[in-house]
Amino acid sequence: MNETNAAGTAAPVGDPARDSSVSGDAAHSVEGAPFTEGAPLGATVTVEVPASSGNVGPGFDSLGLALGHYDTVRVTRIAGGLEFDLTGEGADAIPRTPDQLVLRAMQAAYDAAGAGELPPVRLEAHNAIPHGRGMGSSASAVVAGVLAANALLPARSRLSPDEVLQVCSRLEGHPDNVAPTLTGGLTVSWEEAGHFHSTPVEVHPDVVPVVAVPDFEVATAVARGLLPDSVAHRTAAVNAGRAALLVAAVGGRPELLLPATFDLLHQPYRAQAMAPSAALVQALREQGHAALISGAGPTVLTLANGQEEAGRAAAAVREIVDDAASPAHSHQGEPVGWRVLTLHVPREGAKVSVSTQ
Repeated sequence: MNETNAAGTAAPVGDPARDSSVSGDAAHSVEGAPFTEGAPLGATVTVEVPASSGNVGPGFDSLGLALGHYDTVRVTRIAGGLEFDLTGEGADAIPRTPDQLVLRAMQAAYDAAGAGELPPVRLEAHNAIPHGRGMGSSASAVVAGVLAANALLPARSRLSPDEVLQVCSRLEGHPDNVAPTLTGGLTVSWEEAGHFHSTPVEVHPDVVPVVAVPDFEVATAVARGLLPDSVAHRTAAVNAGRAALLVAAVGGRPELLLPATFDLLHQPYRAQAMAPSAALVQALREQGHAALISGAGPTVLTLANGQEEAGRAAAAVREIVDDAASPAHSHQGEPVGWRVLTLHVPREGAKVSVSTQ
């Protein structure tokens, strides 16, 4: 199952012979000497994993963008049982059982490698990525778990970058969040004959993401359930053109971000589940900002052309949501609290470090 190098032996994680930007090879970096025969007691793997935005603009289920906002997961081999130290966003609601998502992802990686049961571990996680907001929190947990497990495995059993992408995508159901989480930047992903593929697009340095995160959640399943079974051919054609334009805009023509982020395929149908977010997107776009719903929402992502425009976009968000007369101000009769963050698009995805200390 594992790819081999020219000598016929399994190449370790991070081997340049296996890390590639071509379709399906989700590269990631590993610091520290990899464990050759599996991790000894006391060995620790730390994964710093970025947030992400899926469905970017017109790129439904295909375009994903890494966001410079990070969870940190640390896994330590222990003698027996499971131990937890979970802090940050959503920590109180996270189960302290083998059903915890990072642990499920770790076991999935062990299953894919034919390595049996996950050994006893202590899981420490500090979550900065909001849950249920369309910033890829579940994808980040999945990626962190798969990469941590992969680093614990003996070198001969370790999954290739493509196998990592397959395991992560199957757990998430699609690759548009896990791919940028693995590689950084913008990614274009697709499925062919049951196999997931992704290729990165270099992001122009002037593209600056500004996120407005509301204090209410929208379940991805609810948002997806609002989508129609079919759309008009004209709608599909418009979206295909704008998705192609978005790749060009993010890659080298950020002045085109406003028309490139226009969408007819998913955001209009989901608006009823996140009326304040939809209202904020509309108001920002009317002011000339390239605003969109991040993932399945309800976070609003604005792609600004440079830091100066990012500052104007952040100020515009605050002005709109502070206006009591704005539909973005309240949700179900209660005022909405919004957090506004100016981020960056990381050029690298999840980072893994290993230690025996």
